[in-house]
Amino acid sequence: MADQEFESAITDEMRALIGVKGPETTSELTTTSVRMFARSVGYVDPAFYDEAVAQERGFRSLPAPPGYLGTPIYNPADSDPTFGGRRGGGGFRSPYPLVLNGGTDIEYTGEQICAGDTLTSATALASLNERWSGALGVPMLIQVSETTYTNQHGKVVAISRGTGISYPRPGD
Repeated sequence: MADQEFESAITDEMRALIGVKGPETTSELTTTSVRMFARSVGYVDPAFYDEAVAQERGFRSLPAPPGYLGTPIYNPADSDPTFGGRRGGGGFRSPYPLVLNGGTDIEYTGEQICAGDTLTSATALASLNERWSGALGVPMLIQVSETTYTNQHGKVVAISRGTGISYPRPGD
């Protein structure tokens, strides 16, 4: 089905949020959290479990497994009660009620990320696009957010890009 004309859901206010960073979140990496994450995703490399092995391989402590960028510090006085950390990156809710995860890509800078590190992250809306879904017959709003992770020494260790796809219920 060819793209059809549809009214844009992207407002000037939404466009103005592109590039604006939300509040910072602080995350910790501990030996326990590194081991738990590695175990939960099935990593069996002993470097994720045994500090002596990790240090023999040149790490300060247990290295963070791929995909693990710490556990946000929860403080009930200033944390979102649903998600634990502060929420950021966007500053608006999509006008469409149905949401899909369009994927996450993590770019590592080469700096070690190990147990004992504290990472600070901030999320910004990187882009907003719309597309007509021929299969569903509805418009889709595609939001890409970018989160930059900085270690306790002020060095960027990773940049995560996440894509969210939202769309109305067919017939709405």
